[in-house]
Amino acid sequence: MAIYLTKESKVLVQGMTGAEGMKHTRRMLAAGTDVVGGVNPRKAGRTVDFDDRAVPVFGSVAEGMRATGADVSVVFVPPAFAKAAVIEAADAGIPLAVVITEGIPVHDAVAFHARARRKGTRVIGPNCPGLISPGQSNAGIIPADITKPGRIGLVSKSGTLTYQLMYELRDIGFTTCVGIGGDPVIGTTHIDCLEAFENDPETELVVLIGEIGGDAEERAAAYVRDHVTKPVVAYIAGFTAPEGKTMGHAGAIVSGSSGTARAKKEALEAVGVRVGATPTETARLVLDRLEAES
Repeated sequence: MAIYLTKESKVLVQGMTGAEGMKHTRRMLAAGTDVVGGVNPRKAGRTVDFDDRAVPVFGSVAEGMRATGADVSVVFVPPAFAKAAVIEAADAGIPLAVVITEGIPVHDAVAFHARARRKGTRVIGPNCPGLISPGQSNAGIIPADITKPGRIGLVSKSGTLTYQLMYELRDIGFTTCVGIGGDPVIGTTHIDCLEAFENDPETELVVLIGEIGGDAEERAAAYVRDHVTKPVVAYIAGFTAPEGKTMGHAGAIVSGSSGTARAKKEALEAVGVRVGATPTETARLVLDRLEAES
C-alpha cells in the first residue's frame, strides 16, 4: 500500500519540455513512474524521447487526461505561470496536482488552492519536492535510489530533511514519503498525511518533519492526540534560529514565543511523540520504536 501515489498512477508533467521538466521527467521514468504525457500548448502533437520511451505532448491537461487516463499532474512551470497551470489542472478534474515550483506569490497560491478545493483536486506544495512511493512511483524531484519500499510513512516540510531521513532509514524503507513544502500557504498538510498513514495498513510508524514558523506542528500534535493510534516520531528544524528572522522557507518565521522549535517540540512530546534533537537521533528513535513494537 501507499498513500496518494501508487504504481497505478498515470502522470502528466506540466512544463515537461523545459529544462527542469525534461531532467526530472527522465528521473521519474527511471524510477518506474508511468509518465503518460507532457503539457505545453505550443508543442502539442510532438513527442519527446526519453531513452527507450517516447512521451507525447498535449495542448492541455484536459486533452492529456482524455487521451491517457492521467490522474496526477506534476507542475514544473515558472512561478509567473504556476497559478494558471494549477487552475487548468483543477478545472480538468485531475485528482492530484504536485506543484514543485518555488517562488509563487502568496496571492496566486491562495487563488489556486481555493479553486482546487472547489474542484476536488488535492494539491501537494507548492515549493515542495513532491512525493515518492518507493518501488512504485515518484512524482517530483525526490531521489529514488536512496531508500526502498518498507513500513514507515514520512511527511515533511523540508525537502533536504526528507532526503536525509529517507537515507538514514533506508534499511527499513518507506510506504510513501510526502514533501508538503514550507510556504505560508500549502495544499496537503501534516494532518492530511497523518490521516492517510493512519488508514494505510502497511504503514507501521510515521515520521513527521517540521520547522520553525506557523502552528502546523502544534495542530498536528492535537490531531495525533485525538486520531492517531500508530507511533509517530518527529524532528523539528530551527532550534538555533534567531527569533524574528525568516529562516529558509517563506513560512519559517517566529513571532515571539509562537512558532519556535521548542514550543513545537513541547506540543508534540505532550501527546506522546518522540522528538529527535538531530536527524540521526530521530532515525535512532524510529528504529528503537519499531524494535519495541515488534
